[in-house]
Amino acid sequence: MLHRRTSRTALGLALITAASLAVTGQAAARPAVSPVPAPGPVKQQAVATGYGGAVSTVDLDASRTALEVLKQGGNAADAAVAAAATLGVTEPYVAAIGGGGFFVYYDAETHRVHTIDGRETAPQATKADTFIDPSTGQALPFADAVTSGLSVGVPGTLAQWDQALRRFGTRRLDALLQPAIKIAEQGFPVDQEFYDQTSVNAARFADITSTKQLFLPGGQIPAIGSTFRNPDLAKTYRTIAARGIGWFYQGELGKQIVSTVKHPPVDPAAKRTVRPGLMEASDLASYTAPSRAPTHADYRDLDVYGMAPPSSGGSTVSEALNILKNFQLSKSDPVQALHDYLEASKLAYADRAAYVGDPAYVKVPLTQLLSEEYGKERSCLISPNTALTAPVAAGSPDGSYQTCQQPSGAAPGLPYEGPQTTNLVVCDKWGNVVAYTLTIEQFGGSALTVP
Repeated sequence: MLHRRTSRTALGLALITAASLAVTGQAAARPAVSPVPAPGPVKQQAVATGYGGAVSTVDLDASRTALEVLKQGGNAADAAVAAAATLGVTEPYVAAIGGGGFFVYYDAETHRVHTIDGRETAPQATKADTFIDPSTGQALPFADAVTSGLSVGVPGTLAQWDQALRRFGTRRLDALLQPAIKIAEQGFPVDQEFYDQTSVNAARFADITSTKQLFLPGGQIPAIGSTFRNPDLAKTYRTIAARGIGWFYQGELGKQIVSTVKHPPVDPAAKRTVRPGLMEASDLASYTAPSRAPTHADYRDLDVYGMAPPSSGGSTVSEALNILKNFQLSKSDPVQALHDYLEASKLAYADRAAYVGDPAYVKVPLTQLLSEEYGKERSCLISPNTALTAPVAAGSPDGSYQTCQQPSGAAPGLPYEGPQTTNLVVCDKWGNVVAYTLTIEQFGGSALTVP
C-alpha cells in the first residue's frame, strides 16, 4: 500500500503470500447446474473515471457487490468483506471461508495503516515429521500431502472479517453476506477459468464424495455457459449471518469441519490414499486473527506499507524498493529501469526464501532486511549490463552492512509457487483503502468439501 506524503490518496499494492493449505469450506449437497444462453459480451475499458470510490477484483460479481456497498454508504472495509464473501461463491478454488488472508487497511482520517493476520494456522498436533511417510522415512509426495486432511490449516477468514468490521467497518456481517447468498442461490455463469480450474482438479475431486457431488455434478465438469449454483453454501452463509462466527469456530459447523478433516469422505472406489488430518475442535475454538504492525519503507516521495511476517509481501516489496533507491530509474530508458527492477526483485526473493517465516516459530531479521544500509549492500551486486544468474544466493542481514558484500551461501532452488491466490483493492469516498489478499493456497485447496 502506497501513501504519497503530499496528498491523502493511497494506492493498493498486491501482497505476495505463501502459507498452509486449507479446506475449501463449501457446503456440498444438492448442487445445481443448468444450461443457459452464453452471457453477452461485457463492455471492458482500460480506464474508468468516476467518484465515490473504486474497486478492483478478479470477478465481476465481487466487484459489483463491493460497488453496491459503497453506493449504499458503506466504507472500504465493508465493501472488501462483501466482495470477499462473493469470491467465496464465484471463485471457490481460490478464496473461501475455509482459507485465510492478509488484510491491510489505510485509515484516511488518522493517516495510519493497520493490518490483520487471518492466515491459517497448523493444528496443535502438527509435528516436524507430520509430512514424513513413516513407511519410507521420506517426505510425502506433494500431491499426496495436498489432497489430505493433513494439509488443512485452521481457517482464519471469518475471524478476520469479524475483526475488520469491528475495528473499521460500519456494516454488520449479516448484511454484507446477503449479496453472496443471493448469487449462491441464483447461480453464476461458468466461464473458461472456472471450467479450467475444475478440469485441473477433476481427478482428485472425483475421489472425494462430497466434492464430486458439488463440483462434478453427474460426474461431469460444468459446461462453459451453464449456471452453477451452490444452495448449501447459501445456507451456510445465512446461518453464519443469523448465529455469528461462533457457529463456525465453536459450534456445529466447526464440528463438521473437524470431522471432515479427520475422516475424509473418500469414494470407496478411489485408488488414492487420502490421509486423515490432525485438527481438533480446540484448534478452531482457540483461533485468533491478530493485528500486526505493518512493514514500512521510505521510497522517494512515497511511504510504502505492507503486511509483516508471516506474510512475505511487505518485507520483500520493501527490500526490493530499498535496493532500487540506489539506481536512477528513467522514463527515457525503460529497458534499463526494468532490468534494475528485475534484479532487485531476484535479490529480495532470495532473502525472502532464506529468512522470512512465521515469527512465532522462526527469528525473522525484519529490521535488517528493511534497512536502507542493507538495500545498498545488496544493490552492489547488480550490474547495469549483465543479469544475475537465478536463483541467486541470499545475503547476510546481520547488521554489519558491508559495502558490496558478496553472498557466501549457496543459491537454493526455489519451487514454482504459481498464481494460486487472489487480491482485491477497495477505496471509498473518504479515502480509506483496503488491500486484501486471500487464498486457500492451491487451486481447490485440499480437495475436501464439508458434506
